[in-house]
Amino acid sequence: MSIHFHNTKTGKKEKFIPLNPDSITMYLCGPTVYNYAHIGNARPAVVFDVLSRLLRYHYPKVTYARNITDIDDKINKSALELGINIKKYSKKYADIYNEDLSKLGVLPPDIEPYATAHIPQIISMIKDLIDSGNAYAAEGHVLFAVESYENYGRLSNRNIEDMIAGARVEVAPYKKHPADFILWKPSDDSLPGWNSPWGRGRPGWHIECSAMCKEHLGDTIDIHCGGRDLVFPHHENEAAQSCCANKTDSFANYWLHNGMINMGQQKMSKSLGNILLIKEVAEQYKGEVIRWLILSAQYRQSVDWSQDSIHKAQKTMDRIYATLRDNASIDAEVSKDNIPQVIIDALDDDLNTPIAFAEINKLAKNLAKARTPEEKQKYKSQLLSTGELLGLFLENAEDWFKSGTQGIDSEKVEALIAQRNQARTDKDWAKSDEIRDELAAMNIVLEDSANGTRWSVKK
Repeated sequence: MSIHFHNTKTGKKEKFIPLNPDSITMYLCGPTVYNYAHIGNARPAVVFDVLSRLLRYHYPKVTYARNITDIDDKINKSALELGINIKKYSKKYADIYNEDLSKLGVLPPDIEPYATAHIPQIISMIKDLIDSGNAYAAEGHVLFAVESYENYGRLSNRNIEDMIAGARVEVAPYKKHPADFILWKPSDDSLPGWNSPWGRGRPGWHIECSAMCKEHLGDTIDIHCGGRDLVFPHHENEAAQSCCANKTDSFANYWLHNGMINMGQQKMSKSLGNILLIKEVAEQYKGEVIRWLILSAQYRQSVDWSQDSIHKAQKTMDRIYATLRDNASIDAEVSKDNIPQVIIDALDDDLNTPIAFAEINKLAKNLAKARTPEEKQKYKSQLLSTGELLGLFLENAEDWFKSGTQGIDSEKVEALIAQRNQARTDKDWAKSDEIRDELAAMNIVLEDSANGTRWSVKK
């Protein structure tokens, strides 16, 4: 076994050597829950869900943490405007986020820590940073002193001057250096806050992840994941404060970052007004179709989202499910031993899902062409076993084509099909056509095959 990942920290593909092969640790930066999640938020969750599944394939134990940021200025502002308790407000959107991800086949993480449940750990870490000379208190704030950490900028491959020029730092009079970032900030009576040695206040964003990661996974972890847009400043700051507080040379040995989702030729962003919510897309397409499209590009590359690309994903999934439906009577053995090695090799090579998908298409074609029961069982077992690893082909094949049946009387449809079959047997073609037209008016598509008449809802 040899797994390789592109490590953002070194800028190259490296062999994965875990800290402890018997217990792998992995952390993904989760959402800040102040609104409905968009399809861009889904990409890291889907991509690194596959990574966690792959690691579980290879190793006996994987502890995967994906946090919830439930204290943030955006959350505070929205909750205040609506007159809603912040905890109730953030919990609502955290639940919606998890519900949306479940529609895409994303498994729950082993640990889902909430920032507000870790205030004591955050305060303790800030104290350690002050004691070590890496942080200082000023005007009710506590800030990390970037010049105190010689490796600051190593992860994002930037120097401090570049970071300041990038205009992603907040200039404030209480800072010793413009790039110093906030660990703790004061809260007035209108804002949520906790008592601390520096007064009533709340944590900065970056320190939350460091404290939660340390609490649940340890001082140094195997893999830290997130979107490419988080490399700087979030992950750079996480790495700096964690190494200083934990007195380690490495916070995470491997940093993996996914690319963005593009809408046409543009990056999806709120400023461009081209945000696509998960809940809206999931009302139009099955979760596995969305999942297929998200995984169709290698995770470090951008995904082009368009009507053409989602329709192509829909057609691909329909074709594979049609093959599974044609072989519904064939028993399959779903197990890790039936996943073709070529697919494991592709995933072991920095999660190369495009190659894995090409092999899945070959399996589906082989199943469609298979003639003997032995061949059919072999290819169906391989296809479904691979699907389980990737979170695909988990639905009953017959049910797949009957999606969107809300408001449709299935018993009536079946009865009309039986009447049509009888009319065809009686060679009453006019009656047969009349029933087909009636079903078409109900948005029902018929398919006459050697296995009988099947029906599906028109997409």
